[in-house]
Amino acid sequence: MSSCTLGVFCSPPTYANAPFVREGGWSLAYADMFLFCSLFAIAHNFAITTTEIMKYLLATKQEMTQYFSPEGKCTAATLLSAGPITVTKLLTKEIDGYEAVQVGFGTQLPKRVNKPQLGALKELGVFKFIREYRPKGEKATELSTLKAGDKITVEAFAPGDDIVITGTSKGKGFQGVVKRHGFHGGSRTHGQKHSEREPGSIGATGPQKVLKGTRMAGRMGGDTVTIKGLKVLAVDSTNNLLLVSGAIPGRRGTLIEIKSA
Repeated sequence: MSSCTLGVFCSPPTYANAPFVREGGWSLAYADMFLFCSLFAIAHNFAITTTEIMKYLLATKQEMTQYFSPEGKCTAATLLSAGPITVTKLLTKEIDGYEAVQVGFGTQLPKRVNKPQLGALKELGVFKFIREYRPKGEKATELSTLKAGDKITVEAFAPGDDIVITGTSKGKGFQGVVKRHGFHGGSRTHGQKHSEREPGSIGATGPQKVLKGTRMAGRMGGDTVTIKGLKVLAVDSTNNLLLVSGAIPGRRGTLIEIKSA
């Protein structure tokens, strides 16, 4: 038995045999459990504490699935293995010129980390990823309560939260203009038989050069992509899992940054 975020004792399931995970999608059992905990807390006047937590997490992409809402609506969703992240350093405007927080995520062998970084992290641990988060505007107040060594888990987010996700898209190598830019290619008729995927003319005779910005074949993918307008559908604090609406850039295992919208 473990305590959920509302202070009511309920037993969260494991990822392997969770009642809200099934083949082909997520069932309504998780939503029912969360609703029961909410009503139970309200009926017995439980005190729900609200502390200002920094809404920023690092995660790795797991897989896509389906989520069924209580109204029966089916939504495409992505499962993320999120956090916990550890605050490794606080950057201040007086010393560093800007305000930010440095966090570590994942585990790494000490022999794969250089000695300056090991010395900087000290007893905080050895992390696979080190990232900085620089909140702007009203979100900058989230840094006031942080200190080195603090941990942030998936409990920082709740179902229904609007989030912004940043990741690296899949690398596709060197691609032609049809796949990279959506060119239609040449005609199959009128004496042409090898021009179906050719770019065609790359400029006029007058300038005597190829103009800058002309769309041509080249490396495709591997870009930093930010997706807005996504929502948190479900949170599993026991297994550090986050279910997010929609598709997310990257392959399985891609590092994902999650921020509040």
